[in-house]
Amino acid sequence: MSEKIVFMGTSYFAVPILKSLYQNGFEVLAVYTQPPKKSNRGQKVNKSPIHLFAETLNLDIRTPPTLLNNQEELNFLKNLNFDLAVVVAYGQIIPNDILNCSRKKFINIHASLLPKWRGAAPIQRAITNLDVETGISIMKIKEKLDTGPVCNIYKTRILNNENSEELSARLSNLAAEKILQNIEEILEDKVKFVEQKHSEATYAKKVEKLEGKIDWKNDAEKIIGKINGFYPSPGAWFSFNGKRYKILKALLSASKGKPGYVLDENLEIACGSNSLKILEIQREGKRVQKTNEFILGTKIKIGSKLDDV
Repeated sequence: MSEKIVFMGTSYFAVPILKSLYQNGFEVLAVYTQPPKKSNRGQKVNKSPIHLFAETLNLDIRTPPTLLNNQEELNFLKNLNFDLAVVVAYGQIIPNDILNCSRKKFINIHASLLPKWRGAAPIQRAITNLDVETGISIMKIKEKLDTGPVCNIYKTRILNNENSEELSARLSNLAAEKILQNIEEILEDKVKFVEQKHSEATYAKKVEKLEGKIDWKNDAEKIIGKINGFYPSPGAWFSFNGKRYKILKALLSASKGKPGYVLDENLEIACGSNSLKILEIQREGKRVQKTNEFILGTKIKIGSKLDDV
């Protein structure tokens, strides 16, 4: 197999896809990923998951801070003479001058059923929206975010109580399988790219930390959607006695009560409708605990109102 590929990706979601391309004989000429970032304390430089994985394969790694008006990278890509670029959760806008460097253009694997959930956080938004299904879309990249024509969509149901980390892994593995045949057909001009219905587009904006705050007046099902959608980061949380608590896992329950009040000794919490049972919780600055361990040392008891300060 002589197809020459440029790969662009950053997150864990992209790793199985790069691995699949490499193991199936595609010649990966270069890997683009976001530059290493310093940790909050400024003492350690953290490389992206794709950067670390590409290093194990001894691939050429490029980490430009931006591709906009970047003559060096434009010249580099023009001289590669590659067939196709595969972009997965890269995190940068790719300008038109670079998009025109490939004989068969740039294709993107996006973790939603386009045109639904264009943008940075499609998996999180699908779960918090209580969608019943999602999938991956394979599209040709245009300069405007996630607007390009689509050649194939692969659907999957969102499982009961599935969180973002679990769903991301399933979608990534699905993409790693499906991309192989898609590349072959794209290079042989056997696929048809169809314009999206732009009037039906919805947007999955980046998740902000404050969005994780739980409003106990909401339905329990909606709150669990937030817990699962924002797992593991930024997390769904509440406050009690000035401390923040992150809920990592919970189950739907049918008990009734005033929203935000603890209903029993096993941390069943009343919501706007129904209730939820906390299964895993983490106090600010502490480790994750199962509920039966957490309750032994907590001041959150039956009758406590969460979000009291």
